[in-house]
Amino acid sequence: MNDKQEVTFTVNGEKVSVDVVPRELLVHTLRERLNLTGTHIGCDSSHCGACTVDFNGRSVKACTVLTVQAQDAHIVTVEGLAGPSGLHPVQEGFQQEHGLQCGFCTPGMLMRAYRFLQENPNPTEDQVRTGMAGNLCRCTGYQNIVKAVQYAANKLSARSV
Repeated sequence: MNDKQEVTFTVNGEKVSVDVVPRELLVHTLRERLNLTGTHIGCDSSHCGACTVDFNGRSVKACTVLTVQAQDAHIVTVEGLAGPSGLHPVQEGFQQEHGLQCGFCTPGMLMRAYRFLQENPNPTEDQVRTGMAGNLCRCTGYQNIVKAVQYAANKLSARSV
């Protein structure tokens, strides 16, 4: 008996099909089958946010989503942020404002900041802190992460003018 199921979705603009067992988590499919290792496995309990991806226009923790739930979904991982012209403003912000130290949480932070700034393009410091609260960092103390998100917000708003 074949207990695998074919799932087709778009990741970083590319349509993919994978055969998975129904209980396989999206984080494992991204990392182990599609070699998109920027999505980190941090806590296995959805608390840390290291596995955050953009899933149909929402931030989700890929450790909480079964791959079979991704049928026909549009997913963006950290590998899909940069474009042909260079880093995405969120990535640039983390670089310019020193928003990372060890880097383990950074992919999830970047992906949450990416979606957060689409939800709130001109956030206050308190709004950034609230909007990023589901992503934990054990190194930075968050000051530079907040600055990085605000840097990206300013850069994105200057682009749209």
